[in-house]
Amino acid sequence: MKLTVIGCWGAYPGSEGATSGYLIEEGNEKFLLDCGSGILSKIERYTDLKTLNNVVLSHYHSDHIADVGCLQYASKVQMSLGERNTPVTFYGHNLSDFFNSLNYDEVSEGKVIEEGKALVLGSFTLNFKRTPHPVPSFAIRIETKESSLGYTGDTGWDKSLPEFFEGVDLLLCEASLYNKYLGVVEGHLTAGESGKMARESKAKRLI
Repeated sequence: MKLTVIGCWGAYPGSEGATSGYLIEEGNEKFLLDCGSGILSKIERYTDLKTLNNVVLSHYHSDHIADVGCLQYASKVQMSLGERNTPVTFYGHNLSDFFNSLNYDEVSEGKVIEEGKALVLGSFTLNFKRTPHPVPSFAIRIETKESSLGYTGDTGWDKSLPEFFEGVDLLLCEASLYNKYLGVVEGHLTAGESGKMARESKAKRLI
């Protein structure tokens, strides 16, 4: 499994940057994990946008979904020009009204993710766990026959998360805060808590 960090800024992108967006690939299969601000301006450095058919969304704060609408417009233009045959499928929770906007003009559709229900995308199997955050948000465990990756998304500390990520080859973990801000900002991890998450989950590698 190959991970490409396209954007990792929080809240808003810095100059030439992008907020959360991660390209996951294995062989000829791929999907985008979150679709934040600036992702579409950068993703074609790594893959052909016309062949990106699946996007998985951890939650609906703008720094994780800001370019969803732009990707829908891209799909509409590409389909009208005959450059794309398949609508973009967005996988997200249906715990807020934003889910309805994932269905757009027959060029994109929304499908529901749920805790405790696996999602199979080709060779990838994804499992989801609700995390403590001001809006509904999900951590994601991604597995293939060869490897495993854990993605915390945005979350506060949850003692059950290390078990969810147990033994992953790579843990992609939020670290929005310095340790001195422990407990100050709701629903986010400090750098120290990210290290603790990796240690307690026995992850082989932490990003």
